[in-house]
Amino acid sequence: MKRAYKVVDVFTDKGLLGNPVAVVLDAEGLDTDAMQRIARWTNLSETTFLLPATASEADFLLRIFTPRSELPFAGHPTLGSAHAALEAGRVRPRDGRLVQQCGSGLVPIAVEGTGPNRRLTLTLPPASLRPLTSDEVDELEAILGEPVVRGSMPAVVDVGALWVVAQLRSAERVLALVPDFARSAVFERRLRVTGLTVFGAHASGDAAIEVRSFAPSCGADEDPVCGSGNGSVAVFRRAHGLLPADATSYIATQGRCVGRDGRVFVSVDAAGQVGVGGACVTCVDGSLSG
Repeated sequence: MKRAYKVVDVFTDKGLLGNPVAVVLDAEGLDTDAMQRIARWTNLSETTFLLPATASEADFLLRIFTPRSELPFAGHPTLGSAHAALEAGRVRPRDGRLVQQCGSGLVPIAVEGTGPNRRLTLTLPPASLRPLTSDEVDELEAILGEPVVRGSMPAVVDVGALWVVAQLRSAERVLALVPDFARSAVFERRLRVTGLTVFGAHASGDAAIEVRSFAPSCGADEDPVCGSGNGSVAVFRRAHGLLPADATSYIATQGRCVGRDGRVFVSVDAAGQVGVGGACVTCVDGSLSG
């Protein structure tokens, strides 16, 4: 059977940059094992499967898989899949937005513009934080090979995906990291998290911070440009007083170390609600056989 299939680069308006997600638009009839096999085959950080919604408020149901496991929510797959569904005419915005149903519940996605000028922005699911213990921070520093800023204690941030978030001294220190991926995978499994996301401030330019996300336990040593990771960083920065108390927005860059150069537009309102957005571009448009 042939199924409509796209590969979408997210957080970029230029093909072959950003973070690719494989989207199977005709996923009805596929069971969980079949979805996992396809995700292993694409070998991208995430592969998604579009299904009819079961919640009346939602426009579609999305299942999200890494090469090794299913995720209840992930950022760039949410945006890329919405882009693919819009482009294919499978969904239409209602009052300027779509609603995705996934393992974390309902995720609103604002739709601005059309075609190549479209920007999509998801509203992050409600978040919770758990600070790491001193021993866990010691292990994190050993994995990274770099000290973290302990004044803003690293924490596990749960936004559906669970990220260990830590601040480094600068964007330059973030870009210079060479983590121990084998040790990180063990650490991630012990803490039952998706992976590690680190950030550091840029000294100049229009981007506020540089971000990198590592998830070897999920089969992706480095996630090129991570929506849930960037959302978790925004939650972390606000919790530690690193953002203004009132509404704010900023640009994060991610992906330079893997040749992707993504740009993520992040907003945090006065109530702490986080928006994560960017451009998307389709690089593969065809069908999947099997």
